[in-house]
Amino acid sequence: MIVIAVANQKGGVGKTTTALNLSAGLAMRGQRVLLVDLDPQANCTSGLAIEPPEGGSMYPVLMGESTVHQRILPTGRENLSLVPSEMDLAGVEIELARSDDHLTRLRGILQGLKPNDLFEYCILDTPPSLGVLMTSALAAADEILIPLQCEWFGLEGLAKIVHVIDQIRDAGANPDLCLEGIVMTMFDGRTLLSRQVVEEVSNYFPEQIYRTHIPRTIRIGEAPSHGKTIFEHDPAGHGAQAYGALADEFLTRHAARGPLLAES
Repeated sequence: MIVIAVANQKGGVGKTTTALNLSAGLAMRGQRVLLVDLDPQANCTSGLAIEPPEGGSMYPVLMGESTVHQRILPTGRENLSLVPSEMDLAGVEIELARSDDHLTRLRGILQGLKPNDLFEYCILDTPPSLGVLMTSALAAADEILIPLQCEWFGLEGLAKIVHVIDQIRDAGANPDLCLEGIVMTMFDGRTLLSRQVVEEVSNYFPEQIYRTHIPRTIRIGEAPSHGKTIFEHDPAGHGAQAYGALADEFLTRHAARGPLLAES
């Protein structure tokens, strides 16, 4: 099982949308996927129309009161499971910060899933902040996927998250953490701005940037309000085509690195 944190400390960049729809796209391609909602806002959970039981988030797991296996829910979509979130997860920021192992506790929990071979990918949706939940996710992940909106402020956010990744590595919490890719979101090829931002990112991260860009569409924004993935809400639309292409490119990239991933 490969653990991928979808992360960007800046809000409104399409992070949750990407975590949800990439997970769904991979599941549709036969991959067994566990989506873990680590954002107390619980947008991944509501975006799949899941109503979690009380205390159903990762909070009791991180507090040692439950196991992650007990928190995994079916989503009604083949190959896609969910560990949901609730507002109580916000309390973890305070509780975990008091513990000596706050950076590595989530990593240990997710490592326990790997020998079972239940899932091929575990995708973590992280909160838009640099708090304990975000840094715990980075310490737990094998790879980081950064959604980046096609705006100049996005470049500043990219520099910050890359710096945090370096800090996690240097601190020894996760020395093998890999920046797997950067996904450009809210792309509008008609505007010079979008094209310039993509070019800038390509210059600095030519190996990491995905060729697939996620367009700015109303349908992508609408889908979560209906509790649906973009594939369910608008299966023939540009958004579904883009996230389908992203899932294909993701699998192609991982297949090319197969021997390395098999060691993780």
